[in-house]
Amino acid sequence: MKKTLLLFFLLLSVFSFAQQQTVTYSVSPAAFEETTSITITVNGNSINEATWGVADHSLYMWAWAFDTNDTTQKGTPNNGSWEASSDASKFTYNAGTDTYTKTIVPTTYYNTTGIGKIGFLIKAKNGTGDKKSQDILVEVGSFQVNLSAPVENSATIIASGSNFTITATNTNGNASYSLKANGTVINTNTNTASYSYSHTNITGNQSYELSATQGAVTIVKKFSVVVNPNTVSAAMPTGLVDGINYNSADASKATLVLDAPLKDFVYVAGSFNNWQPTSAYAMKKDPTSGKFWLELTGLISGVNNTYQYWVVDATPLANSPAMVKTADPYSTLVLSPYDDPGIPAASYPNIPAYPAGQQFEVTVLKTGQTPYNWQVTNFTKPAKEKLVVYEVLVRDFDAAKNYQSLIDRIDYFKNLKINAIELMPVMEFEGNESWGYNTSFHMALDKFYGSSDKLKELIDVFHQNGIAVILDVALNHAFGRNPMVRMWMNDPDGDGFGSPTAENPYFNMVAKHTYSVGEDFNHQSLKTQYYVNRVIKQWIEEYKIDGFRWDLTKGFTQACTASDESCTNGYQQDRVDILKKYADYSWSLDPTHYTIFEHLGTDTEEQQWANYRIAETPSKGIMMWGKMTDQYNELSMGYTSNITRMSSASRGFIANRLMGYAESHDEERLMYKNVQYGASNGSYNVKTLNTALSRMSAIGAVSLLVPGPKMIWHFGELGWEKSIYTCNDGTVNDASATIAGDCKLDTKPQPQWVNNWLGDSNRSKIYNDWAKMITLKTVEPVFLGTSTITNANSSTVNIKITNASLASTQLKDVVILANFGTSAQNVATGFPYTGTWYNLMDNTTINVTDVNAAISLPAGEYRIYGNKTANLAIEDFEKGNTVSLYPNPVSNYFTLNTAFTKVQVYSISGQLVKSFASNGNADFQFGVSELQTGLYVVKASDENNKVQVMKFIKK
Repeated sequence: MKKTLLLFFLLLSVFSFAQQQTVTYSVSPAAFEETTSITITVNGNSINEATWGVADHSLYMWAWAFDTNDTTQKGTPNNGSWEASSDASKFTYNAGTDTYTKTIVPTTYYNTTGIGKIGFLIKAKNGTGDKKSQDILVEVGSFQVNLSAPVENSATIIASGSNFTITATNTNGNASYSLKANGTVINTNTNTASYSYSHTNITGNQSYELSATQGAVTIVKKFSVVVNPNTVSAAMPTGLVDGINYNSADASKATLVLDAPLKDFVYVAGSFNNWQPTSAYAMKKDPTSGKFWLELTGLISGVNNTYQYWVVDATPLANSPAMVKTADPYSTLVLSPYDDPGIPAASYPNIPAYPAGQQFEVTVLKTGQTPYNWQVTNFTKPAKEKLVVYEVLVRDFDAAKNYQSLIDRIDYFKNLKINAIELMPVMEFEGNESWGYNTSFHMALDKFYGSSDKLKELIDVFHQNGIAVILDVALNHAFGRNPMVRMWMNDPDGDGFGSPTAENPYFNMVAKHTYSVGEDFNHQSLKTQYYVNRVIKQWIEEYKIDGFRWDLTKGFTQACTASDESCTNGYQQDRVDILKKYADYSWSLDPTHYTIFEHLGTDTEEQQWANYRIAETPSKGIMMWGKMTDQYNELSMGYTSNITRMSSASRGFIANRLMGYAESHDEERLMYKNVQYGASNGSYNVKTLNTALSRMSAIGAVSLLVPGPKMIWHFGELGWEKSIYTCNDGTVNDASATIAGDCKLDTKPQPQWVNNWLGDSNRSKIYNDWAKMITLKTVEPVFLGTSTITNANSSTVNIKITNASLASTQLKDVVILANFGTSAQNVATGFPYTGTWYNLMDNTTINVTDVNAAISLPAGEYRIYGNKTANLAIEDFEKGNTVSLYPNPVSNYFTLNTAFTKVQVYSISGQLVKSFASNGNADFQFGVSELQTGLYVVKASDENNKVQVMKFIKK
């Protein structure tokens, strides 16, 4: 069952021990038909309930079944979900005998007929974290067949011309046997209880089916023989890369390349040879690189082909398979027998069919593909210092759980004024309902959210609206379906999955860090580095992805052990060097590519990346995730805190490269803790929903406006108060539970669209206030300056921002004040100078005569003061304009009906794209022919520094 359960692993909050237990059990009666009532009994003394966090004897059965061939899964038992088992699957506890029992009729319980074998395991209600027993398999029927030789479902490696003997016995009297090889009957015995046959002089691969019939029951056993083709040594054509190489001049051809050190030979099996490869499909071996390669011919343009590699090691290590059937490690589209049936047709119409009769993932190969017709081919990314990133899990953003949902909500993102979205991992992951960090194929797009063209459409639409698209990538590890794990694995139970062996050229046998998840890549391996670079290249060049957020970069070291926390969290030079190398490669493909590390480590190490190549043009420097959840949540709940670490300078970064955030996918929601644990003072109670919501605008003011890139987690802007530990059934299993037992990864409800949250004034105020703040950040140059945050543990916040490069006639100084207490407080100010200061949120003014005079703020409120107005941040900022811009839409130029001394054109995301100094002529033509199609903002200043703002559409 590994193949159907691998999706249930955590991404970071994992532990270094397993919770699987081996139970003792019995089935009564021992021999039974599929319509017989059977009782499964589990001995209580063989289970330690406490290890699974079970206190009330609530244990459940997770069930599956096989057809009579014992290989094809079938049936739909009412299991519930892995995180929340159905009550229909619960065992009955018998205190007197300390046993658990469950009585079922297989055809009824599994909701199918023609059952050859049932499978089940015992688990806690929430099985996350391997809280389960071993897999248990029980044959169905009084008539059973035992394949004595070879082992069922095995592949036997032989030399050409060898003989092969098949033996079997059966129960319940004589049976009729028939043996097929490659679909043709080669031997029969119509009346025996002991079958034996020797197939002689075998020169080609054989796929056998031995069927035994007794009465109306037929049982089929499958196995195969693979002939060593004596691999041909031949030079590989130049210019080929690992994976599929399409022939641009001939759509009937494609060349496959596989790097498989220590393997003896490889066949390519696929739809083009009916999955029965002859010697013509044995891969050649390049004598220089040692790579296997094969040119396929006779392909039909535009037709989907599917294939696998049969990778053979004639003398495998103990517990390792002689042959592994695997998809291509460099697949860009894979089909899965485990996940694809659960993909909605609405999300992925006309999904290619998985080939019948095969096992494990297969790769899709299609020549003559029509390239996506990009509408935006030269997107200009927002500056790193201006980034406001919206992190989103596609699965939980809308009920349809697909890319189209995000495309349909483009106005929502535009109106929020964010200039980048970050998608949690969308590479092929195990299962469908996942966070995506359990990646198995890093170059392939997972199909659950939609097709390749649909993701490209999403990127294109966001680019058309000035919004960059960043991908979260999990290259610290891969999960068990990954071909590079499976080709060199320990597989003692023979199910086709296992852990890396010492021979594995990509993965460590044991993780070299303390945050292990999946199988740990060895990033000092040149083969791993080649693979990572290919992944980078695929997403930048094929999908025009603007940046990567690298997950769990602490794991990119070979210097530590799985138990040495201080080593993992300390400075590691090999980690510094390899991650710089990956960043260099990204920038070689795209000099403005965003590189973002989720490291959460020491300042000394993070400075090595944040300050790397910072002086170049364009400026590099790796952005570092800056987790500030605890500090900001203390404020939002009404307690004291210190947020000085929100600034890049506080961490020793030369430039603003700290992507600070109060919320991400991985922490408890601020609003949940507000309403659960908020402070109170008389009638003012943060636990009251609307009171808690009213404080979130202030959180935006003291986080989003701090210079440098910032990030928000989806629906923080609407005050989403559901816990990160909300389970599928709506209950909350929070951090008081063991990490393995929580519901952190469960699919979350999305009521906000149904209930029109933007129509809720308490929630829409956060959205609208944050939109204004984001506009300020992305448009006003003062926020490219430096910040000074009062270094004190307090419930009041004082942030001063200045940009010394700006003139005194410009908005160059900002003072942000906030009161997170539960009563009105006098908040210290410290204005840089006296005079008129403007509230940038509404342009009301105060006259400062004493720069140190405190300002009284009610509980939960804030002020953002600037030395000048900020027209672009004012809602409906075009109202009252007496200036006309024409023509609009604009083709090559526009004019203004009033003379201005300075005219600036901004993209809608706030990036300055063109600046003019006019000649004082009211009919001056401002040329914009080179600008891309889209919406732009014009900021025009006269000789008195009066500013007018207007918009135009470039067609």
